Amino acid sequence: PFHMLPLTSLSKGRAFSLLSSMKHHIKVGRPSCNRRNTCIAATCAALLTVSLLVLVLALTVFRTRHAITTVNSVRLGGVRVGFNLPSFSLDLNATLLLDLSVTNPNRAAGFRYPDGGAAELYYRDSLAGEAAIPPGDVGPRETIRMNVTLTVLAGRLLADATDLYADLRAGELPLSTYTRIAGRVRLMGVFKHHMVSYTTCDLTIDVANRTLSNSVCHYKTKL
Repeated sequence: PFHMLPLTSLSKGRAFSLLSSMKHHIKVGRPSCNRRNTCIAATCAALLTVSLLVLVLALTVFRTRHAITTVNSVRLGGVRVGFNLPSFSLDLNATLLLDLSVTNPNRAAGFRYPDGGAAELYYRDSLAGEAAIPPGDVGPRETIRMNVTLTVLAGRLLADATDLYADLRAGELPLSTYTRIAGRVRLMGVFKHHMVSYTTCDLTIDVANRTLSNSVCHYKTKL
């Protein structure tokens, strides 16, 4: 500690020495303050850099994207139309072959649907046939393909017999397919997002030529 003494009691040399000592003590504290400010600034810059990096990764690599179910093609496996005189009923046997693909566009997340899915065939909003889609696991940025067979069940079309007879006479049979796959997107094996992918296709069978004359598909995915 410094003691204030009357200037008259100090010699010039001692007074100069005392002032030099006070200046030395004052200058010693400044470098420590500067180092503390530098550390705080460096820490803030590092936190800002990490935050920006996390934000960029969240918007690019780790962003959850919808899995996509696509109907690549619809082929007519066979169609047979006849009339059963003993039972006075219509015999209709039509088989559709769906070529499906499930695409996972995520870069760091897999898409898994352990319960599989369902494919349904409709005639004028009436369920005419159905089939199961097997379970699957699609890796990041991967696409898997599968074939699903749908068969028209004539017994389910009896309620629409009038429309069915009219369409067969016109030579065109309008049908629609509906597929649904529900699964989960796993991000880094920790974060999971439930996702459902839907696909509907409207198509027309040319009865005379036994071919598909038209096919239009629509896709939708819901988290």
